[in-house]
Amino acid sequence: MAMFIKNKNMAFSLILTCFIVVSPMANAQIGGLLGLTNIVNIQGLVTCSINGSVSTNGTVIPPFAGVPVLLQCAGQNVSTTTTGANGVFSFPPTTVLPVSLLSTLLGSGCRVIVTAPLSRCNASLPTNGLLTAPLNLAGTIVTGGINILQFVNGLFRLI
Repeated sequence: MAMFIKNKNMAFSLILTCFIVVSPMANAQIGGLLGLTNIVNIQGLVTCSINGSVSTNGTVIPPFAGVPVLLQCAGQNVSTTTTGANGVFSFPPTTVLPVSLLSTLLGSGCRVIVTAPLSRCNASLPTNGLLTAPLNLAGTIVTGGINILQFVNGLFRLI
């Protein structure tokens, strides 16, 4: 009986040791997922609208062209870009993101902000306030050991 209890304690010790050894490996794999093996694409569309709609009553709302767009994560400004003639913006794809920033992106802690007043594209729209939109993960592709994460803006709203 004493031999059985001794083996039980030994088995428990071996299992505990395995958990201690395996845990850092799991964290390293998560770090690899969230670390330098990722390419992050962030893009979207800005229209000349208070609520981010693309049409109203069958009328297409024009794009908000040539305006600065700010990427902000956890309250900190990360990058800026400008919309094209079609209102589309794209932040340069990057693989050099701190794990904390990628975690913030995945946790919906980032947003895009249009820093020009809406009255710039339509004089009847407000001159005050900023258009902001959350970023949403649109999809991921794993190819050749690289994770490509695609983020797009949600609906813009005036704040």
